[in-house]
Amino acid sequence: MTTHTEPEPSREQMPVIFAAHGAPILLDDIQWMAELAAWAKAMPKPKSILMVSAHWEERPTTLGATRTVPLIYDFYGFPETYYQTQYAAPGAPDLAARVRELLRHKDMPVAQDPERGLDHGAYVPLVAMYPEADVPVLQISMPVLDARELFRLGQALAPLREEGVLVFGSGFLTHNMRYAFRPGTPQWAKEFDAWAADALLRFDVDALLDFQTRAPAAQMALPTWEHYAPVLLSVGAVADQRSRTSFPITGWWMDGAFTKRSVQFG
Repeated sequence: MTTHTEPEPSREQMPVIFAAHGAPILLDDIQWMAELAAWAKAMPKPKSILMVSAHWEERPTTLGATRTVPLIYDFYGFPETYYQTQYAAPGAPDLAARVRELLRHKDMPVAQDPERGLDHGAYVPLVAMYPEADVPVLQISMPVLDARELFRLGQALAPLREEGVLVFGSGFLTHNMRYAFRPGTPQWAKEFDAWAADALLRFDVDALLDFQTRAPAAQMALPTWEHYAPVLLSVGAVADQRSRTSFPITGWWMDGAFTKRSVQFG
C-alpha cells in the first residue's frame, strides 16, 4: 500500500531588513508610523520575526523569551503614556529551536534568557508594522560589538529567510545624542548617510565592516556604534545570496541628526 504525504506549504523567500527604530516618541510620529506600516504591507507577511535590536548586547548570543512576557521599558524621563505601551506578540519557540540548531551547526555558543521581553528597539517599529501583534517574535542578543563576528552571525542565520522568517535588524545608521533636537541636518550626518547608502547599494561588505576607517565623519555619526551594528548582521544574512537593495524609508528625525534610512535586501 502506497502512503501519500501532503506536501509542506510553500514558503515565500523573505527579505532581510534593517529599520531605523526611533525612541518611544516615534509612536506619536504620524508620518513615520505610516511609512513603517506601508513598508510592512509591501512585504510578504512573515511566518515569524527574528529581531536583533541595538539595545541588547549579551555574550554569547542569547535568545529572549519564547512566550509572551512584559515589554522592557528601557528608557528614562519620558511621559507616563510611553510606559503603558503594550505589544503582546506570540512567542516563537519553534524559531528559537531552529536558531539554536543553526548556531550550534556553526559552533557558535548560544544561551537563553526566558524572562527577557522585547526592548523598545524591537517593539516600537513592530507596533507600527504589525499592529495586530499576530506574528510570533523572537529577539536575540548581539553577542559582541565586533563587525566581523556580527556579519558571521548573520551568515549563520541566512537559511531562515527560506523558511518564512523575517530577519529584522533595528538600529540607526547615524546616532549622536549630543545633536538630538538641534535644528538642521549637520554636514557630518549627510556625509555619513550618503556614504552608507552608496556602500549598501554596491553591497560593499568590506567597506561596511570597516566603516570606522572608511566612512567620512564616522566618529561624529557614531560616537558609539551599537545602533549601526544590526545592519552588519542583516548584511551577513544575505551575503551568500546577494539581493537587490532598496531604501523603503529615508529622511531625517529629531530635527535632522538621525537618518531614518531603512534598508531592505530582497
